[in-house]
Amino acid sequence: MYKKMPFVFEKKIHALSKCPLNHSVLFFFVLICLTGCTKKIYDVVYPTLSDGKYDTEFPYKNCSRQLEEISRSVKKLNCIVYYNSYIFSEEDQITKSDLNSRTIRNKAIKNVVFNKSGSGTATIIYHDADRIALLTCAHIIDTPDTIMSYFRGAERGGEEIIQSVSIKVRQQNFIVDIPIYGGEVEIIKIDRKKDIAVVGRKGLVLGGFVPVFSYPAGKSSELEWGSFVYLIGYPVGFKMITRGIVSNPNMDASGRFLIDALFNRGFSGGVVLAIKDGVPNFELVGIAKSVSVKHVYVLRPSEDVGEYSYDPNVPYRGDTYVQLKSDINYGITHAISIETIWTFFDENKKFFIEKGYDFKGLFD
Repeated sequence: MYKKMPFVFEKKIHALSKCPLNHSVLFFFVLICLTGCTKKIYDVVYPTLSDGKYDTEFPYKNCSRQLEEISRSVKKLNCIVYYNSYIFSEEDQITKSDLNSRTIRNKAIKNVVFNKSGSGTATIIYHDADRIALLTCAHIIDTPDTIMSYFRGAERGGEEIIQSVSIKVRQQNFIVDIPIYGGEVEIIKIDRKKDIAVVGRKGLVLGGFVPVFSYPAGKSSELEWGSFVYLIGYPVGFKMITRGIVSNPNMDASGRFLIDALFNRGFSGGVVLAIKDGVPNFELVGIAKSVSVKHVYVLRPSEDVGEYSYDPNVPYRGDTYVQLKSDINYGITHAISIETIWTFFDENKKFFIEKGYDFKGLFD
């Protein structure tokens, strides 16, 4: 019996091959059956895909194309600030009341020029013939005009004795990889309390496609415990996409929420995208703001001492400086809600129009 079974099976296949039914029709019929079965499987496995809520499960199908499209509108924002720093002697007893240009010029025992740089993420939200605008976090570009340090425990007349005063000379903000001359942008509007800013440029726009963020705004107030989100930004200068789960939605009146996504320096301003009823239904629900950190003071050598210019086994005898070091508590990312972003644009609508930026229909 077992020896005859293959022979019988082969005859049946041979008979089917002689069937007058067109092979392309048969293939199409099988494809329809498989497609119908696939949809039924999705309906069974993902019964809540059409519930009008933000998804809490991993996307059920590939969304790489949509994420790549969105990522084109997300850019790296660099900020460089130049300072003139004047250092005083403790014996001169310089206080704030004494500070003026003459005192600084005559009493400073040392003058140092230095710069501070930082980076973050900004998203192109507007572009017309000669203007471009990007949304970001205020703290990336909000730099102080004056920085003062004091001698510890030294006072005169109830005022602290100034050790140094640093005055901002110039600030440059650059957007990487956009078709405008030099890539430099200006601060159009900033709100320090909300930690939201818009940067942009009016003037020469070179040829080339400008990828404006084109997905709609959602409602962070509708996020739930466990809502699934994507984040796109520039941690440590590299464009990256990561994912996370929402915790503590609507943690305050502004709608702030937490995400367990990994966050590193440079991710501030990155877009937070939720999915409603399956991909590709992405919605902007906020931007990444900050991460929980622990601050400690450490001693470091002079800035001009390279990593390999001294032997770590030999006692270092050069100048040492105190530096504030931030240790990141990974997995606790704070996000600014889309409602707060909308409030920012609504409060400054007239200002933006006067500047030539009409954000009507933004995130529609």
